[in-house]
Amino acid sequence: MASSPLAHTPALTNENEVRRAKLDQLKQCGRDPWPAHRQVTATCADLHKAPIEPSESGASKQYMVAGRIMARREHGKSLFAVIQDRTGSIQVYLKQNTLGESNFHDFTSLIDIGDIVWFTGPLFLTKTGEKTIEALEWTLLSKSLHPLPEKHHGLSNVEQRYRQRYLDLISNPESHQKFLTRSKSIQHIRNFLLNKDFVEVETPILHPIPGGAAARPFVTHHNALDSKFFLRIAPELYLKRLVIGGFERVFEINRNFRNEGVSTRHNPEFTMLEFYIAHENYISGMRLAEELISYAAQQTTGGTDVEFALHTISFKAPFAKMTMRESLIKVGHLTEEQIQEKFIDATLAQHNITHANRNASHGEKIAALFEELVEKKLIQPTFITGYPLETSPLAKQDENDPSVAARFELFVAGMELANGYTELNDPIDQAKRFKQQTAARDGGDTEAHLYDAEFVHALEYGLPPTAGVGIGIDRLVMLLTNTTSIKDVILFPTLKIKHDE
Repeated sequence: MASSPLAHTPALTNENEVRRAKLDQLKQCGRDPWPAHRQVTATCADLHKAPIEPSESGASKQYMVAGRIMARREHGKSLFAVIQDRTGSIQVYLKQNTLGESNFHDFTSLIDIGDIVWFTGPLFLTKTGEKTIEALEWTLLSKSLHPLPEKHHGLSNVEQRYRQRYLDLISNPESHQKFLTRSKSIQHIRNFLLNKDFVEVETPILHPIPGGAAARPFVTHHNALDSKFFLRIAPELYLKRLVIGGFERVFEINRNFRNEGVSTRHNPEFTMLEFYIAHENYISGMRLAEELISYAAQQTTGGTDVEFALHTISFKAPFAKMTMRESLIKVGHLTEEQIQEKFIDATLAQHNITHANRNASHGEKIAALFEELVEKKLIQPTFITGYPLETSPLAKQDENDPSVAARFELFVAGMELANGYTELNDPIDQAKRFKQQTAARDGGDTEAHLYDAEFVHALEYGLPPTAGVGIGIDRLVMLLTNTTSIKDVILFPTLKIKHDE
């Protein structure tokens, strides 16, 4: 006997076996479990808005709707079902007298919760005032061979929610809404920039040299070119090439890949916004980032105050501002003396802080202290400026204080949300900085930049004074949806490969 095409699936539960038996019965009675198409003229939301009144011909207006069966309750020769589509849910009423005994029996005996079914019929109000569609006809559109998670508990297994996001979206309305909010927030960001005369572009994901950020890349190989490539860690160096080419206001909402640890705030594959604006500096970039984030919060949530974990975060401009040194004193509770060069090693040792680069400079040690003692304490939106030049290889010196970079980072709820600076456009200085980064890499810093000769060559044609800003989309969505794990705002987060036993 020929084996079923489903025979080689994992061991079946009783529920699976029952559903597969129903699948055979459907075929035997001439019902296609997965037909090609049935026309749909209304969504569940449309039906809730539609008036209950006769059509122009005097008969009740009929609608064609489809959705996944989420609940059902039988009452002898009648049945109520709840279907769900992308817009919500609505109740359907099926009656044996209307559908006929055989048709009604097929539904009650062969259709399960989780199946996707098409109905046509008029609207009416039940005795309890619930808007309902009376089924005059039904067609199975897709048979579900597995049961859905329990109605009252949803998909509670965290790993299963990530591995089977489709089940999470079906059974957890909050998760479904969260990803709608993500989509809307990105659209608001896009509209904000387009309305300010920015041009949206796409740049390569495969890079011959990883650049634009301090991070470890993923490595791959291009067979036809017989060359090693790296997945993009940042689009910065390509976007600045476009500014050189005359795109003076440019942005990209991009996927980046960094071969680093996984945590509630880090995913190896993540989404960033980067924008560049010619003839501006980091102060202008800071103001624009502040305006954009405040606008996105307002448009997405209806206000500038959002709840996140145990805090109420205010995105109302202006945001707080401090230099890195000021923050070490005000927030990190260090003294000016403790961060001086001759005492900083003792301060680092006191707080059990080590640095990856054995030849770390004073500026790099300042940054290490900030990361350990200050960053997690910055709850309300706070701009930090005065970054050491050594930690900012693509930024110009601050014209008012040449000892630091013309750079800012924005921190919210203890995590970095944005980074920006006045772009280094001196090709000679840039070449020197790249060489310093190469030395740092030789000293053990695996995240230091490689020397990018092609980018230096592009700078030699002239990059106008430019401000560049990067904003973490995933983290912004976390804040706007009160979500404390980045995996809950990424549809398919990176997970360890699960091998079948």
